[in-house]
Amino acid sequence: MPGENPLHAGKAVAGGHDDFRDGKRPSFRWRLRAGLMPCRLLASSALVLPLTSLSAGAQTATRAAMPIGTSDVIQLALSVGVMGAALISAIVLIRERQRTAAENAKLRARIADVNAALQRSDAILNLRDQRVIVWSGDNQKPELVGSLPLEAGAPEDRAPFLAFGRWLAPRSAAALERGIAGLREKGTPFDIVAETHGGATLEIQGRKGPSHTLVRFLSLSDIQRAHARLKLENERLVGDHETLISLLNALEMPVWLRDENGRLKWINRAYAAAVEASADEDAIREGRELLGDGARAAIADQHRTHPVFAQTMSTVIQGDRRQFAVTDYSGAKGSAGIACDVSAVETMREEFQRTVRNHSDTLDHLNTAVAIFDTEQKLRFFNQAFQKLWSLDIPFLNSAPDNALLLDRLRSEGKIAEQPEWRRWKENLLGAYRAVETQEHWWHLPDGKTIRVVANPQPKGGVTWLFENLTEKIDLESRYQTAVRVQGETLDNLAEGVAVFGPDGRLRLSNPAFAALWGLEQTLVAPNVHVASVRAVCDSRAKDSPWGGFVAAITGFDEERTNWHGLVELNAGSVLRYAVIHLPNGQVMTTFVDVTDSVNVERALKEKNEALLKSDQIKNEFVQHVSYELRSPLTNIIGFTELLSLPATGPLSPRQREYLEHIGSSSSVLLTIVNDILDLATVDAGIMQLDITEVDVNNAITAATELVSERLQEHAIRLSVDAAAAPQTLKGDEVRVRQILYNLLTNAANYAPEGSTVRLTCRQLPDGVEFSVHDDGPGMPPDVLDLVFHRFESRVNGGRRRGAGLGLSIVKSFVELHGGEVRIETGSGQGTTVVCIFPATPADMRNAAE
Repeated sequence: MPGENPLHAGKAVAGGHDDFRDGKRPSFRWRLRAGLMPCRLLASSALVLPLTSLSAGAQTATRAAMPIGTSDVIQLALSVGVMGAALISAIVLIRERQRTAAENAKLRARIADVNAALQRSDAILNLRDQRVIVWSGDNQKPELVGSLPLEAGAPEDRAPFLAFGRWLAPRSAAALERGIAGLREKGTPFDIVAETHGGATLEIQGRKGPSHTLVRFLSLSDIQRAHARLKLENERLVGDHETLISLLNALEMPVWLRDENGRLKWINRAYAAAVEASADEDAIREGRELLGDGARAAIADQHRTHPVFAQTMSTVIQGDRRQFAVTDYSGAKGSAGIACDVSAVETMREEFQRTVRNHSDTLDHLNTAVAIFDTEQKLRFFNQAFQKLWSLDIPFLNSAPDNALLLDRLRSEGKIAEQPEWRRWKENLLGAYRAVETQEHWWHLPDGKTIRVVANPQPKGGVTWLFENLTEKIDLESRYQTAVRVQGETLDNLAEGVAVFGPDGRLRLSNPAFAALWGLEQTLVAPNVHVASVRAVCDSRAKDSPWGGFVAAITGFDEERTNWHGLVELNAGSVLRYAVIHLPNGQVMTTFVDVTDSVNVERALKEKNEALLKSDQIKNEFVQHVSYELRSPLTNIIGFTELLSLPATGPLSPRQREYLEHIGSSSSVLLTIVNDILDLATVDAGIMQLDITEVDVNNAITAATELVSERLQEHAIRLSVDAAAAPQTLKGDEVRVRQILYNLLTNAANYAPEGSTVRLTCRQLPDGVEFSVHDDGPGMPPDVLDLVFHRFESRVNGGRRRGAGLGLSIVKSFVELHGGEVRIETGSGQGTTVVCIFPATPADMRNAAE
């Protein structure tokens, strides 16, 4: 057995070589076992040989020395164990080799099957009806397997074949590139039908496996080719349809499609927006129509005889009426239409027509004669001034005469001057039809008129002739030059200094008085001298020079361009009144007048007036002070007078009671005067506050009449009150209103004759309430009327009593404090009427609202 182990190992190795020769690569397990078995055999042989030698030595020792000892037994046991292990190893080796042989047989069978499948695959792929591109890895170059027929138009070489754009139609090449990119990056399969430049169709499939990416090109049969061509055509039509739909949706013109029954089946976004639909489907479902019933009926009538309808129609879009150029085509399966908004075009057309009419109307109203000739030198337009200038009959002008014929007629009628060489003159004049620039001529007519003739060639041919009568203009120019000379002489002899500056700040003209008043040299008042140079000299000759403002106004920095004036005092003591006047042509005129004397007089008057005002102020202060000081003693006098009149103080004789009544009445009158003075002082100080309420008009009138009733009865004067047109209430201070009415009635009672009637009238005005009190007294002369509202100006003027002169002053002050007005209507023998008007809203309430 030790001699057989190496042999078995050799057979195992030999078997492994047989497996390699069969073309099957041994598995890893087989190779491992083939390498371990020789090692096991060598180890067992190495153990068996020493043990055999040992057992022979042990037998010799046993024979030599008897009896057998313990070592002999151990050696024998070891020998037996080694022999058992070797036997077991041999058995295991035999079984392993049998199993390996069986696996080798199975592997050879599988290799044979794979080879057969590979040969079949090669045979299938090498058929001339398909070609496959294989990518083994993401970064590896593709391999090409198989071929396509020649009629497919695909190149055989690798590089031209992979350049798809060279032999495939652009759309197909682009679709294939997108499909391959999606297949390799995301593993998305695709199936497309491609078309070559030669018109052949191919089916292309793309798939991705665990380790390979494949793109297969298949040549199609006739039926498949026809199907593929239909598929391509369908894809093309679908793409064109989507593009067309996108285009129609992008248009701002409403577009619609209708079925054979005339119902909407598709609209674009512009249509939906025009009919105010939130979505296209809503408009179709609700049947919202862009055009009205009449318009749709007209389209239907047109389609009965002609498939195309084209007309401008109007409809209302979002509340505005619009004009649309509607084009609608009707076919067997329905109709389609489009509406182009031509409202702006129609507006522009109407505007153009109006412009032409306005142009003609404008030319008709011009004083300049205008005649327009076309390229054939025919008269196409003339205005009324042209007809009046040449006195030609309208029918002749409307017959569109030739320009040369018109000149001949004017010559024959003697309306233009005779020329030495008429034919050459006329040809030179008609050369304007061949000219580019505008030509100008001067005609001196036999009737003495001077005509400026302008020939303006038109860009599209023809000439516009302008005949401007300059006879009056030349005459006006002559008159103007004369007027300028006269004005120049006038300015030079004025005592008032005048200087006119242009918009550029330079002096246009001045008179000698200007230089004399400012003491300027002739070089500074020469034309075109800048205002800055004049200012530099004038500033040094005035105390508070206004020339800075003059410069701002002249140079345009004063944007308001308002005229203004003032005074300036020169260092020499004279005072000049100046004025800055803006002229229409952008120039500025400055005028200077020596007002030294008038200023001195004015100063004296102002000083006197200030003295008078001061004295009046002192008087008012004195009166106020005295009034305040008198009020307390008067109150005491009145109080003690009333106390003495009481029965508790003791009996009084008739004369004492009469004296006591005079003291009481005089004290009351004096207290009234003091109160009036205090009221006026309060008004003057600006601290009078009105208590604005709703004043009952009837109550106020009644209260005032009761206060004055005794005085009226004393002189048998009747009081007539007319309040029928009066409002129920008015806004005002009730106390002050009663005081106003009382003073008016008291004043009337003082001047009314005995037995006469005083009339009190109240009526509603549109913007307030009017009270008027009339008496039949002697009236007021003009000198009294001017002073009637002045304080302390008391005159009898036919009155019974001479008062303090405060009654009407208080009336005027209180009415004006309410924001109203007072006026007096009087005349000799007409009596006197005092009118007080209270506004609907008093001044205090207006100020508070503001």
